[in-house]
Amino acid sequence: MGKSKHIYIVLTGTGTAFSGIIKWFTKAELNHASIAFDSRLDEVYSFGRKKVHNPFVAGLIRENFIHPFYSTADCAIYQLNVSEEEYEAMYNHVQGMMENQERYKYHLLGLIGVLLNVKFDREDAYFCSHFVASVFEEAAFQPVAKPSCFVTPEDFAESLCAHKIFSGKLSYYMYLTRGSSYIPSPKTPAFSTSALGARMLRVSEERTEGIV
Repeated sequence: MGKSKHIYIVLTGTGTAFSGIIKWFTKAELNHASIAFDSRLDEVYSFGRKKVHNPFVAGLIRENFIHPFYSTADCAIYQLNVSEEEYEAMYNHVQGMMENQERYKYHLLGLIGVLLNVKFDREDAYFCSHFVASVFEEAAFQPVAKPSCFVTPEDFAESLCAHKIFSGKLSYYMYLTRGSSYIPSPKTPAFSTSALGARMLRVSEERTEGIV
């Protein structure tokens, strides 16, 4: 049997106006989904805004979670075990898409289709959770039991609760995984040893209780 590897699904809520509109429809706190290929979240991909302050220009992106835009974002992170072959299939698929990044568009009509339970086909167009689910389909791996075009961030949260490894501020997770190499932006709450210790203890307790 081949060596297993980890892939991460990251759900975030940034509190932006666009995120608030989606939340109004979905009633979920975390409305954006990304796929990451490492625990430090260096390689994170999704469909979203290409410029952090402009929600109207969107498509396939590599996300930068150390950007001040994410300084107050909430998140939930899920770790999935996959085979080395599955990992490579998914990673290579995403890299192939990134080589033709400008070809891919944000599928706003598809997002509306989820709310109406109607499939709207549009070539080379995805919304965030649709993209993440479709990447798993490349390796015949299905974390949510429905077609990728109907998968929402909340579906990941409900289906993968046993795989959650972190829940809280994204900035805290970045600090915990990167240590002194992570420099918080001025908007990020100041880190203290006691606060970090309490957070790590809480995560440990939640894991023991089966929450995280």
